[in-house]
Amino acid sequence: MRRADATRAKEILSKILYVTIATVDGAGHPWNSPVYAAYDEDFNFYWASAIDSAHSRNIRDNPSVFLVIYDSTVPEGTGEGVYVKAKAYELASEHETEAALRYYYGRVNKVPPAPSTFLGSRPRRIYKAVSEQIWMNDFKEVRGVIVDVRVEIDLS
Repeated sequence: MRRADATRAKEILSKILYVTIATVDGAGHPWNSPVYAAYDEDFNFYWASAIDSAHSRNIRDNPSVFLVIYDSTVPEGTGEGVYVKAKAYELASEHETEAALRYYYGRVNKVPPAPSTFLGSRPRRIYKAVSEQIWMNDFKEVRGVIVDVRVEIDLS
């Protein structure tokens, strides 16, 4: 495994199309959802979800989320991940939705639909998670044993 650094974190974010979003409901029950996502130059993440899905309801009640982007395409014991503490919210304006759709659909070179597809009475919305802290997994030796650790990464 390579040492954790901003270059490797950006490689993983560019390669892996799915983000796992951890949320918590009002009673404190955790929920985890994998979604296709894109990110911008400030490492804000965007995804589309049904407004009545568990993670969407949870975000309305508690915007604190935790994202994991994990490269599981590598051999056993060599996986690396990017971990993101963020605040998430549903996009409500046409302007913000249009900007997010450029990232979301542009990631796979598709033309974005009209923002109205995700506004008003439509059943899905675009969500944005604003990164607060970012880590990668790394390793260190503790009393002769290699253990997994998290290293904070500055992606700026």
